[in-house]
Parts: sequence; C-alpha cells; structure tokens
Amino acid sequence: MSDPTKEWPLWEVFIRSKQGLEHKHCGSLHASDAQQALRMARDVYTRRLEGVSIWVVPSAAITASAPESKDSYFEPAADKIYRHPTFYVLPDEVGHM
Repeated sequence: MSDPTKEWPLWEVFIRSKQGLEHKHCGSLHASDAQQALRMARDVYTRRLEGVSIWVVPSAAITASAPESKDSYFEPAADKIYRHPTFYVLPDEVGHM
C-alpha cells in the first residue's frame, strides 16, 4: 500500500519568533493543502510557543539561484560600499534596523 503523504506537495515553513522582526526558514513538511500545512507547521515547529507568525509556501513556487552562480550574482556588489550603511551612525530612536 502506498503512503498518501508521499503524493502531498512539499511546503517550506517560515516562523517569526517573539524576539524577531523577520520570518526565518525552519524546515519543510508534506501537506495536502495550505491550511493543513499551517496546522502541521504550528504543531511541529512551534511546540514551545516561540512563534507569533507562520508562513507556508509551496516548495515548487520558490526559485533559487544556483550555488555555482554565486560569483555572478553577488560579486558585482562587493565594490559598492555605499550600498551598505555600515558607516552611518543611527540615532537611538530608530530602534530596529
């Protein structure tokens, strides 16, 4: 007998923690639809009440750069330091940036 979960699509799970401002990838799971993926992600990845928001995205909807293309994607920006605000002094009122 075949396992029905092997026919379910793969979903990527992103969780925003109570301390964080952004969602972080925490894993993958198989689910029949988005609502089931949300419920399963909650049960699997937020057992200790550390999350405040969950995103689930079908793995098939994600397009990623190839590891061997990293030089052509990221090297051209290395000489443009003005794009990296590391030399600016931020006022304390700015908060999270």
